Amino acid sequence: MFWAGRMILRIFRILLVLAHASAACDFGPFPYRSTGIVCRMTKPAGLLLNQETAQVIQAAFRNAKFPNITGERSVRLLGKVAYGLSNIQINDLSIEKSDMELKEENAIHIDIKNVTASFKGTLTYGYAGAWFLKLFHSVDFEIESSIDLQLNIKLKCQEEELVADASDCYLTFHKLTLHLQGDKEPGWLKQLFTDFISFTLKLVLKREVCKEINSLAQMLANFVLDLAANFVRDKDIGVDLSLAADSVIKTGYVETHHKGLVLYKNYSSTLSDSVFSPSLLTETRMLYFWLSEHTISNLVSAAFLDGQLALTIRGEKLQALFEREDTEVQRKAVQMIFQGTSYNDSVAKVWSLTRPEIALQPEGTVVKSLVAVEVSILPAGEESLVALYVEKEITVTIQAAYAEKKLILQPLDSSIEFKVFKCTADPSGNDPSIQNFMQNMISVAGIPEVISSIESALTSLMNSKGLSLFYIINPEIITRKGYAIVQLDFNFPHHLLLDFLQRNL
Repeated sequence: MFWAGRMILRIFRILLVLAHASAACDFGPFPYRSTGIVCRMTKPAGLLLNQETAQVIQAAFRNAKFPNITGERSVRLLGKVAYGLSNIQINDLSIEKSDMELKEENAIHIDIKNVTASFKGTLTYGYAGAWFLKLFHSVDFEIESSIDLQLNIKLKCQEEELVADASDCYLTFHKLTLHLQGDKEPGWLKQLFTDFISFTLKLVLKREVCKEINSLAQMLANFVLDLAANFVRDKDIGVDLSLAADSVIKTGYVETHHKGLVLYKNYSSTLSDSVFSPSLLTETRMLYFWLSEHTISNLVSAAFLDGQLALTIRGEKLQALFEREDTEVQRKAVQMIFQGTSYNDSVAKVWSLTRPEIALQPEGTVVKSLVAVEVSILPAGEESLVALYVEKEITVTIQAAYAEKKLILQPLDSSIEFKVFKCTADPSGNDPSIQNFMQNMISVAGIPEVISSIESALTSLMNSKGLSLFYIINPEIITRKGYAIVQLDFNFPHHLLLDFLQRNL
């Protein structure tokens, strides 16, 4: 299951901050035909992520650029009164409550209650009447406000890519109070400018705040998509995460379907019919990922083409493999193979000769491959000597798990069939003890050692992509005939969002 584990756990971050809606692309009459990867985020995950909404809204208010507001009105006795508000800045800001609801009209509705904010700036005003001279005055002002905010967030499809759209944005004002220089100005002047300014100010606040929220939503979406693309890339190997079907929103979950094509240099996997059905996933966990056997198999093919399916073993590790059992048979075989040479002067290489065949089954991931093992002796000052060369067809069933920020790969059973066996110490092949020893050593020690090395390498790779920063709770990796599912709960690392906002605003 190690290749399934690699793909599953490297993709899991894709949906942590996505809010999906129906796509606008034309995918034809077969919604799941070309789906290789499916992501489902349930409502509990959405509610958890909504707890971070306050940070985003506060950032939107603080980052909004409020233009100068000017106006002119005719007033009896005073003539024309002109005014301008400049240097508008937000001061105190707090949010009382934020609610999230998934709507089957393909939107995520966020209702934010009682956003209290204080705006400060400078008010300049002047009037010129029939018997007044033209006068202009400047006073500092403060505006106290209480606002409700409603958002309907959608992810639309543009060229098969998800695009965030938070333009459906409404502000409802419950309070908008203007204070002039600590209320030292006459009451009539305060009332006059409150009446003049309030309507215009509401329009400006709505326009600028909603524009900033929409910009920030798109920035977050682009950040997540770039993060996801990087997360499923390893050097020259990548995965196409473009949409394969319309996204789905139900009252209990949001679901997106992705192509999952594997890309490697000039090699690209092809689309295949999918066995995905919505009934394969439930709503009991916060986050689900469904992966097709086709996607996982092509990922392994790309790793083979990239030369990653190879391992070199030296020194103490090599000694531990060949001296796992302290028996007379073991000592005799080791003496014949290494001819008394130190393990420090020897090296074993293991690599896959053919593209491994991958089959996902209820008992685990079945991997079948033709593998070569070569043991070379490197005497000082002399050319290396191949002491042992073996080609064998290995079939192994592996289960994968993830715990304590580590990938765990457990081989259940294996079978080995030798195709080629050459030993310098026994060129005629008449001594069966060496082959019997190698058969046992590969089964008992060799396969676990290779899997352990892959386990460690993949854990390091996933952590380098930032997986260890997330709080994953009770993840389960389940294999079925033709597909694999990972399901988990999580806690969102609050500091990651704060870091993102500080870097980008």
